[in-house]
This record gives sequence, C-alpha cells and structure tokens, in this order.
Amino acid sequence: MESLVRKPSGWVPMVLSLGILLMELGFVLLGPPEPQADESVGAHLFQLWLVAEFFLVLFFALKWVPRKPKAALKILAIQSLGVLAGMFPVFYFHW
Repeated sequence: MESLVRKPSGWVPMVLSLGILLMELGFVLLGPPEPQADESVGAHLFQLWLVAEFFLVLFFALKWVPRKPKAALKILAIQSLGVLAGMFPVFYFHW
C-alpha cells in the first residue's frame, strides 16, 4: 500500500480533497461569501475539483486495481472517503 501512496495518482486526489475541505472550513469559520448574481469563486472551485477528482480517482482505479488489487482498493477507499468528505459540507449547508 505504501508504494501506491507514493505514486502521484495515489496522493494527488487525497491532497485535492484536503484542499477543498480547507476551503470549506474557511467558509464555515468565516461565513459563506456574499450572494452574487453568478456563482461565487468557491462554487466554481468546487465544481472544478469535483470533475478533476472524478477523473483522477477513475485513472487510479483503472491503472492500479488490476495490478495490485488489495493495496489499490485500500487507497481507493481513502480517496472515495475524501470525495464524500469534500461533498458533505456543500450538501449539508446547502451552499
């Protein structure tokens, strides 16, 4: 498992999830941005993160699950939890 975590396809999705969680934590602590006619920068960043995260996790799964299934599934579970954790505040607070 450790060797796959060191691969960019293993750690980049985790770092992106952590980054989006930190942004959302900032919104929780400081309050969401003022309503605008268009969506805020945070909303656009969230949307871009979600698309990028989907393709990065998919790439990891397609590349590593056939080669090292046991280790890859563990990391895939961590990546999936990161995605769910990043989506939770948006749906909970209705941002």
